[in-house]
Amino acid sequence: MKINWGTGIVIAFITFISFILVFVVLMSIGNRSNHDLVIEEYYKAELGYQKEIDAENNANENLVKLQVKKTAEGLKVEFPEKVDFKKVKGKISLYRPSNKHLDFDLVLNLSNAHLLIPDKRLLDGRWDIKVFWEYEGQEYLHKESITY
Repeated sequence: MKINWGTGIVIAFITFISFILVFVVLMSIGNRSNHDLVIEEYYKAELGYQKEIDAENNANENLVKLQVKKTAEGLKVEFPEKVDFKKVKGKISLYRPSNKHLDFDLVLNLSNAHLLIPDKRLLDGRWDIKVFWEYEGQEYLHKESITY
């Protein structure tokens, strides 16, 4: 049986459309394609964004900058000398963009002017750090991205 050029074009179109449909279905239901949001409650977090902006502005205006340093023991977060560390309350969030299962939060319970995050908790790669803390009724925020 001989196929003419019109039938060949129709067969080529049907084959191409079938390939695209199979590809779309496999990519939509496959385990390898993960379409999760960055955080679970994205819209609730978005509503609190103005609070973060205000806290970050407080830190810039009052000159209470934190220092985040990589040491042999781990990641060291140092608070300014003018801050009484016993009055500091808050939390540190470490976010790993490449794997949400590595994200974790730490509550600030300071016994001295710095906090050490152990080396065993941090894998090599990029980390986004948010230190949200309160001191004498003012809220402060420090954001930083590091490569560990």
